[in-house]
Parts: sequence; structure tokens; C-alpha cells
Amino acid sequence: MSVRSRSRRTAVAVAVAASVTAGLSIVLTGCGPEDDPAADGADPSVTSTASPAQGTSGAKGDPAASDAPAAKVNGTAHNGLTISNGSRYVVMNGTRVDFGTVVRDLAWSPDGKKAAFVDGDGDLVVSDPDGGNRRVVAKNPGNQNWSHPTWQVRAADPVNQLPKLNNIFFAGRKDGVSRLYGVSATAHNGTPHVLGLGSESGENVKPLPQTGNVWPNAAGKYGAAVYANTDDGKVYVRDDYLRQQGAAITPGSEPAPAPGDDEGFVFVRSVGGHDHLFRETPGDNGPVFKDLTPNATTDYTEPAFSPDGKTVAARTPDGIVTLPADGSAAPVRTSDYIGLPAYRA
Repeated sequence: MSVRSRSRRTAVAVAVAASVTAGLSIVLTGCGPEDDPAADGADPSVTSTASPAQGTSGAKGDPAASDAPAAKVNGTAHNGLTISNGSRYVVMNGTRVDFGTVVRDLAWSPDGKKAAFVDGDGDLVVSDPDGGNRRVVAKNPGNQNWSHPTWQVRAADPVNQLPKLNNIFFAGRKDGVSRLYGVSATAHNGTPHVLGLGSESGENVKPLPQTGNVWPNAAGKYGAAVYANTDDGKVYVRDDYLRQQGAAITPGSEPAPAPGDDEGFVFVRSVGGHDHLFRETPGDNGPVFKDLTPNATTDYTEPAFSPDGKTVAARTPDGIVTLPADGSAAPVRTSDYIGLPAYRA
């Protein structure tokens, strides 16, 4: 999604977006605690990183372990998939890891060494992959709802005089108004700033909406990101390489960019009464859109790309599914746990 190709694609994208008028769905809430009996207590499948005072039960040799319910299908071993559900437990590495604090909308740094999430106080937090060494990057001032953090990383470019970036974007809602915010990922009790959202230049280019923006997702090495707008029901792209610019691409919600540059993104759109997953990719004559779940009999939401870009994970009412990113096969349920899927490199 670099600036070199997006400007060429935008004009056609707007035309395509205007032609799609039926059945749009906006599913843009962050993940809250699910009804999980283990969410507030111990679980024999949990890998604990808490202090000894927090502990776990159901360990080997514990008579109570035999009374534990049958284990759910996990499906997160050896593939980098993680699932957060607003409790203190994160499904990952084939087990459930106790982060020692509430974890909402977990996201991973591109190198997989750090986790970013919103904690129970509504603060933006960064930690180690097991929940240790937690640091409050930005403290919620109160009366605000923060959600869906994402990492924006860009290497320094001396030729174009561009500095290195290591930021976290997130959505913030105050008094019913949603905006996108950014803060340095290395900050401690930092002060987030409202993201600038400039439009591409040209005739008859409308200013981008500054409110109603939610669900930011960044990827690639040029600082590009996508997000959705709840007011007009469209997906937007934000390019922050040579200069900040953006444009509406298509009707939809909950976009997730492919990890490679100019490889498009996946997003959610309602079709025939169910939420489908669509893939957008560049084409010679503008964006190409493909329904990855044309035979959907359930709702597919909150998609995420694997680090190699070959697989998409998504949430359903019954758990997490995965499917090829090109839509060449039907979704397969990977985990019975329900929550926000994300991938760690």
C-alpha cells in the first residue's frame, strides 16, 4: 500500500465504492470478556506468569483437576495465532497464558517481541509476550474508550530524509465521537495525539472524515495503515511514507492489511444476511475485490493476516477459523475459544 501505487488506484476505488450499495454491516466493537468460566479463575491449561500469590490450580497431582471440564480445541500451537477475549488469559502457543491483567484487543509488534493492549483501567499498555514487564504507554484520562491498538513501524530512510517510526495507533471514543490517535511505542505515560488524516491531492477530492474512524491496522515497512469509518461505512487507506495522505477504498469494516506492501487487505462486508470476508488486491485497472467466504452460513468478523500473508484468521460465533488468504479453500475451525485473533511473528 505504498504511496507509489495507491494514488493510481484511488480514482477507480472510489468509483467501485460508489457502485456497492446493498447490505453493509459495521461490526466495530472491541473484544470484551466472553462468558468463559475460567476467565476470572484458575484454569488447568494456563501457563502462569503471575506472582506466587496469584498462582494456579488444577496442577498435576491436584484432585480437583479430574473435575475440570473437557479441554477446548486450542489450535494455536506452532502457528503464531493468539486469541484475546478481554480476560487476563491469552490463548497462544497451544495453551492459555495468564498475563496477570485484563487484556483487550491484543496486538503484536512486527518482530513479535512486544504485545500492546488495553488493560482493565482503559490504559494503553505494552508488555513482554507473557505479560511481564508491563509499561503504561498512555494513561487513559477517563471518560474515554480506547480500542484496537496497532503498531506502525518504519525504518529510517536517509535518502528521503525520513526518520525511524515506532508508534502505536488506536481508536479513542469520547462523548460518542470516535477518532484515531497515535503515541510513541516507547513512551511511558505518554500523551496521545490525534492522527492527521490528509487526502490525496487532485480535483474534486473530498476531505477525509476526521471523526467516526475506528479499527486501525498497520502493516508493511512504509508505515501504511487501513481503518474504517462508522459514519459512511467505508474502509480507508492511510499512507505515511513520503507524506501523509489517504483515501476511501470500498464499503466495509474491520480491515486488516496484508503484511507485504501493495498486497491489499481483507475486510468485512455483509452479504445475504451474513458477514463475509473480502480481499482487496491491486489490479491494472484499479482494486480487485474477491469474496473469500461466498458460501457463508455464519458471520466471519475481525480478520487478521498471518505473518507470511498466506493465511487469514477470523472470528465466528463458535470460535476462530482460518482459511487461505486467496480464498482457495473454505474456512476451517482452528479453535473453540472465541475472541480477537491476532498473529505473532
